[in-house]
Amino acid sequence: MSAIRFDYTNVLADAVGEERGLTDAMLAAMAGRSRTALHDVLARRTEDLRWLDLPYQTDVLDRILAYADSVRGRFQNVAVLGIGGSALGNTALQTALNSPYHNISPPADTPRLFVLDNIDPDLVGEFLDHVDPSTTLFNVISKSGGTAETMSQFLLFRQAVIDRIGEEAAREHIVVTTDEKNGVLREIVGREGYVSFIVPDGVGGRFSVLSPVGLVSSALVGIDVQGLVKGAAAMDERCRNPELFENPALLHAAVQTLLHTERDCPMAVCFSYSHRLRDLADWYAQLLAESIGKKHSRSGEIVHRGPTPIRAVGVTDQHSQVQLYTEGPFDKWFTLLAVDEPDHVVTIPSAYEDLEGVAYLGGRTLKELFQAERDGTRIALTEAGRPNATLSMNKVNAHTIGQAMFLFELSVAIMGEHYDVDAFDQPGVEAGKIAAYALMGRTGFEARRAEIEASGGSAPRVV
Repeated sequence: MSAIRFDYTNVLADAVGEERGLTDAMLAAMAGRSRTALHDVLARRTEDLRWLDLPYQTDVLDRILAYADSVRGRFQNVAVLGIGGSALGNTALQTALNSPYHNISPPADTPRLFVLDNIDPDLVGEFLDHVDPSTTLFNVISKSGGTAETMSQFLLFRQAVIDRIGEEAAREHIVVTTDEKNGVLREIVGREGYVSFIVPDGVGGRFSVLSPVGLVSSALVGIDVQGLVKGAAAMDERCRNPELFENPALLHAAVQTLLHTERDCPMAVCFSYSHRLRDLADWYAQLLAESIGKKHSRSGEIVHRGPTPIRAVGVTDQHSQVQLYTEGPFDKWFTLLAVDEPDHVVTIPSAYEDLEGVAYLGGRTLKELFQAERDGTRIALTEAGRPNATLSMNKVNAHTIGQAMFLFELSVAIMGEHYDVDAFDQPGVEAGKIAAYALMGRTGFEARRAEIEASGGSAPRVV
């Protein structure tokens, strides 16, 4: 299996100029810090960072595959009920590894996949209007077991299935992924007897895609989950190397940190030149933003650190964002996601040979045009003095996607060491959740509700 490649040529001063680019000396100076950061992160793999060992949980993978096999052909649809880290990875795996038109024409005995990652009443209501719950398996995912969005969806769809087929039969339409012992969802599993899977301790939501959080729904819709975890294991092995210039995760983390802190590039654009990888960029955006965007350092100092992730898709966003990227502020750096070999060969027909504006396209392939557009963007960014790197894979398959996901996860963990923040908590998210619980009248949050009501806020100004 081919290894993915991280080409950082165009982040260097030789390519984009000394004012914008990094020097070899700057990167070399990160070698010691990177070695220490890697040691400190890997030392926690059997403690509170157990996501590092997810590629080796073969017993869990065997149970997932056995469950998927046991329900094969029984359901027309799988609906993931989750949000954030309980949804973004599922979507990224589906769009990367299944056909873009999977839900229109799925393979025999393979269900469609819907990831309901929002509680917008129009999204949920339209699903109820168009999809029969009695033909659907609902995969309820919440590590805490108390996520308001997920639990409200669970209550809605549980009742919808019961209304159609009765309470006893409805139990087979629900599979739960949650904490092993704690949380209301685990209690409900015990009461109802639902099939369930475990999110292990030490596996936070945004680092959970290689756990049952991402693997259950993937196995149900025919994705090669064994290839996925083997790819992640291959990247793990590669990234245990403490040498900066031989470890792509260390190098990616060092480049990101230096471009932000030394070259004033606080915005990290993940520019996917592959339709299949567009949602991988979405998944990475949460991983980066929620891990590194912190008010406090690990010592408690107020620092307000963190890069801002931006997602772009080639060639679509060449016609909507690249104008800003090449001529706007020098506050961004770019990671292009590139694929050498697409699955399809599509040849452009020859016609209008007397019109040069179209004649040159005849007989060429869409691969040639697509890659020329990608390389053109890379050249334009470089000539405009915009640092850019390229993460390349030979083909999009389970093995390369597993590599990419593990690389990004480890890179972000290393960035936490460089930025001196806790990459594994999310207090800003929790603050919003607590306010929502208070506004919804949840028991135990009365004091917070009183604070909100007493504050009043500014008088509304509405036009």
